[in-house]
Amino acid sequence: MAEEFIVAATGCPTGVAHTFMAEDALKQAAAKRGIEIRVETHGQVGLENELTADEIKRATGVIIAADKEVNARRFAGKAVVDVGVKEGIHHPDQLIDRVLAKAAAGTPGSSAPGSGNDEPEDENDFLNVAAIDTSADQGWRKVGRAVYKHLMNGVSYMLPFVVGGGVLLAASFLFGIYSADPTSDEYNRFAEMLNTVGSTGLGLMVPVLSAFIAFSISSRPGLTVGLITGLLAADMGTGFLGGIVTGFLAGYGMLYLGKLFDKLPKALGGLKAIFLLPVIGTLVFGGITFVISAPMESISVGLQNFLADFQGANPVVLGIIIGCMAGFDMGGPVNKAVYVTGVALLAEGNMEFMAAVSAACIAPPIITAIAVTLFPRGFEAGERKAGYVNYLLGSTHITEGAIPFAARNPLVVIPLIMLGSSISAILTLLWGVTSPAPHGGFLVLPIVGNPFGWVLAILIGSAVSGVLYGLYRLNQSRKTATAAEDTEAAEVTEVTAAAPEPQASVSPGAPTATLVEMFTRDNVLVDVPADSQEDALARIAAMATDRGYAADAEGVLAGLQAREAQMTTALMDGIAIPHAKHPAITEAALLVVRFSEPVAWPTDKALVSVAVTMLVPEAQAGTTHLKLLAKVSRALMDEDLRATLTSGTADEIYTPLSAKLG
Repeated sequence: MAEEFIVAATGCPTGVAHTFMAEDALKQAAAKRGIEIRVETHGQVGLENELTADEIKRATGVIIAADKEVNARRFAGKAVVDVGVKEGIHHPDQLIDRVLAKAAAGTPGSSAPGSGNDEPEDENDFLNVAAIDTSADQGWRKVGRAVYKHLMNGVSYMLPFVVGGGVLLAASFLFGIYSADPTSDEYNRFAEMLNTVGSTGLGLMVPVLSAFIAFSISSRPGLTVGLITGLLAADMGTGFLGGIVTGFLAGYGMLYLGKLFDKLPKALGGLKAIFLLPVIGTLVFGGITFVISAPMESISVGLQNFLADFQGANPVVLGIIIGCMAGFDMGGPVNKAVYVTGVALLAEGNMEFMAAVSAACIAPPIITAIAVTLFPRGFEAGERKAGYVNYLLGSTHITEGAIPFAARNPLVVIPLIMLGSSISAILTLLWGVTSPAPHGGFLVLPIVGNPFGWVLAILIGSAVSGVLYGLYRLNQSRKTATAAEDTEAAEVTEVTAAAPEPQASVSPGAPTATLVEMFTRDNVLVDVPADSQEDALARIAAMATDRGYAADAEGVLAGLQAREAQMTTALMDGIAIPHAKHPAITEAALLVVRFSEPVAWPTDKALVSVAVTMLVPEAQAGTTHLKLLAKVSRALMDEDLRATLTSGTADEIYTPLSAKLG
């Protein structure tokens, strides 16, 4: 059994993509470091791989990477790192380092709902932020995270009601627009059943949203009052805005009320839970909801009318708004805001808005799929596989499939995704497409009005951005390959000019090493921390000294820095080939270092994950050295080898690379 054992919990609002992406990232990061890990997931189908009490008890620490409630009270007394689900996807190694460091320091975690060691250490985290952190900015950051987490918990429970009820309601229209009306000639008994069941499910959207926001904050007392106030708000026409307001009102209100009742004698504990809290809570917060429902209804109707009014006046502007919101964070709060607005308008009979929202949400993964299909040479092998899967994810309205591509270069990719989503939404509105279903992707095509136009709009928007994205990646790939060739040419010119005499290339007593002799299993290191290019080169220089290839680390570093000053050594796909000739180097060596996080390579404004470094004694700095460098560069042109370098273990890296160099 591994010396260290970590338990983790992952969860996202939709419980479809982020949840399991974070699970995989944490498992892979732990496996590479020989650390045992157990991850429970809070997906859309519910809790899976639930952690046992024994596992929690023997765990070194706990990682919570979730944007929803995961019952953190179980982890009381443990070292806990509590972050959003995207941190689990993008920075698993850092999370493992943080939780192990906290465990080593003996720092206990929080037992708060929705908070871990990175949140205030009282279960009433929102109420006690000021006491925990005197920094106003840090305090508000924690408040914002707590609020976001509670909101996303409500959204995650709400979505199945939207999908289940909405699709059944939409299916009733297959029998005719008025098929559920007994007074109509189109009336169909089965359609009436579908309409009634679907409407009931969809009508629970606001109460469920309110109930589970409140539950995330104050557990079962909040659930009861949140459900009642949410249903009241929905009946009074407040829309999803009312669900959000009543959820937080009931949640934090019951938290305060519970603290007041804590002063009661313990003998009255049962009376408090069964009678006092639900009765007084419902009276107080139900009464507040009754009073504020009228202004909330005005705000909700005003927001819906604001967006709906663009439909007739300017569908282009509305399409841009929908597309930019849907494509901005691909399943995040901005995306959810426009989606929930679409559901609310759908309940009012506005099916054009929902069709545009669905098109804008389907487009992002299709964009990446088209890019890797048309321009495969611009992408790594792993990216191509993920891109092909995105055809399926996009077709079923799972926007999150585009996130891994956007995370690689968000400043370029996110605007392109927003462009494609906007084009799809605009064309959908211009062509009068309607959709009575709030979800389902292409599975609901039979009930879409103008289905051909809808699919065509999505494909046009996706193709435009897909081609632009593919061309960008292909151009980046060609630039890095050209840079590698230029590097070799520059080195040949430099050495030829400096050492025209062939016999001067190698001095007596200094035989030239082969790459096989220069490269051993011990010369591969993974997960090396570095926060800058200078730090990365310094760690490589220290490694060379530790392995006995150099007498002076500072000399090796000077040689590496001098080479970088001439021309960048960043190659492609996050790989660089720094190299040096220096008197401090006593023996030729090839070193492979993969950093725990990508390092900025300022000379090329690139991010480097792996450095394949060749060190050569000054006596061997002739054309033979250049031939060895060229051989390394050619080996790195293999896409599968590059993928192994960026994701494999040390053993998995050494075997194929040594074979290539042999």
